[in-house]
Amino acid sequence: MSDAPTDAQQACFEAGIKFGSLYHQFAGTPVSPASTDSLETAMAEAIGNQPHCEWVSVDILDDRVADAIDHDEGYAELTGSLMEVEMRIDYEGTAVRTRMTMEEGYPRMRLVAIEN
Repeated sequence: MSDAPTDAQQACFEAGIKFGSLYHQFAGTPVSPASTDSLETAMAEAIGNQPHCEWVSVDILDDRVADAIDHDEGYAELTGSLMEVEMRIDYEGTAVRTRMTMEEGYPRMRLVAIEN
């Protein structure tokens, strides 16, 4: 029989759930430089509704969105390469800070710190 997860392990798990939800729920959403602010807010508020989520910051990078538009319709599809995300998840008094940024062409979701 294995031991129960620690609060830190559970907090990390919760952060992973939030990142998976954020990324896969919103990937492919049409976005233009004019709509980044409202999409950032919608994403942060949607993920912020989940249990143990203390705060979420979504930054959709307007310059990358503009560069990604490759047709006359004026929008691109949202991908990890167009945004940076930070979260703080608090589980039973143990908080984890996480970040998603591009690393070598891939959106990496990383644990930044565990805070007790």
